[in-house]
Amino acid sequence: MKLSKFGEKFSSQSGIVELMDDLGTALNENPDMIFMGGGNPGRIPQVEQVFKARMETILSDPAQLHSLMGVYQSPQGDKDFREQIAGLLRQQFGWQLSERNIAISNGSQSAFFVLYNLFAGTMSDGSQRSIHLPLAPEYIGYRDIGLSDNQFTATRPDIELLDDNLFKYHVDFSRLNINQQSAALCVSRPTNPTGNVLTDGEIEQLDAIAAEYDIPFIIDGAYGLPFPSIIFNDARAHWNHNTILVLSLSKLGLPGVRTGIIVASEEIIQAFTRANTIVSLACGNLGPALARELVSSGEILSLSQQQIAPFYRQRADQTVQWFRQALGDLPYRIHRPEGAIFLWLWFENLPISSQLLYERLKARGVLVVPGHNFFPGITDDWRHQQECIRVSYAQDGAVVKAGIAIIAEEVAKAYGL
Repeated sequence: MKLSKFGEKFSSQSGIVELMDDLGTALNENPDMIFMGGGNPGRIPQVEQVFKARMETILSDPAQLHSLMGVYQSPQGDKDFREQIAGLLRQQFGWQLSERNIAISNGSQSAFFVLYNLFAGTMSDGSQRSIHLPLAPEYIGYRDIGLSDNQFTATRPDIELLDDNLFKYHVDFSRLNINQQSAALCVSRPTNPTGNVLTDGEIEQLDAIAAEYDIPFIIDGAYGLPFPSIIFNDARAHWNHNTILVLSLSKLGLPGVRTGIIVASEEIIQAFTRANTIVSLACGNLGPALARELVSSGEILSLSQQQIAPFYRQRADQTVQWFRQALGDLPYRIHRPEGAIFLWLWFENLPISSQLLYERLKARGVLVVPGHNFFPGITDDWRHQQECIRVSYAQDGAVVKAGIAIIAEEVAKAYGL
């Protein structure tokens, strides 16, 4: 089979392909597998009941059911839903925007594919521009999303060592290398994979740098504000007309409906919508249909703050405690959990690679994600990339605890202990 350059790039093996293969097939092949790898949200009965009631309402109304299944929406997304999102953001944060500042996508991953390739890659004059990640590690799904090679650059973080085997990454502004080849800055907040929440000061400083270079500042808010609000500190939401905020319904408990929400200037929304029309034709109807009443009533905020965030906060605290008990005196640190649904473990001077540790754990029936996949744009041989793994604590507590015991055993073997 002879493939194009595009075909070779996008059909090759990559970290995100391996992750989703584990998510989609490994559990079917081995139903006893302990799945601590993917980004599937946990099951929260109170939240599921809300979605169930909304679905029953739609199914009982022929007009709503036809709208759900029988019509195309605008390539920019359902207008009523966009108006409700804009109204919620105006009321909650005082942001000056309207439905013209909102676009809907078939999941935030497809939104980032369009956005990154709108701004970066080969330019019309033949030059190359890249997306800069001010702090790596960053989301595994960014790594291979660019149409051009070397579409990302990144800055190593400053590492703050904390008590109780914790640590925290900070943006190292002294290393930040923004130049005329930089097309945009992008951060996830909370950060996938680490659960790091960039401080309000870091966000404001990055926003100012982006404005100075006249480039967009992109914030991936899939786990963040204003929903699903899986943030364990007092961080503030951020948006202005130079910011592109990308939200998602997935971590509310709706990953299967594939609904992303882009908040940006009208100019960027217009460009995104035209590109999205070519790539996707139209947006799916199910996500907006399920979420519309939650947004218009503001219940999406109370559901996030009173049900979803506390659920994950308790899971995070419990999982850290279990890891401390299991790992004991082994040389480990855990990134301070400040949000999202993962823990990021650092085994300093680990004698084997994170990939080999992943393979050994998979052979024992435990799926994690090897850390080296989370450093897009880092091109030097930084050993830290091979010393980390990402684990999810979203699954049933007994399953997570059993997985932790096996992880501890394999890490001890790796150190020869």
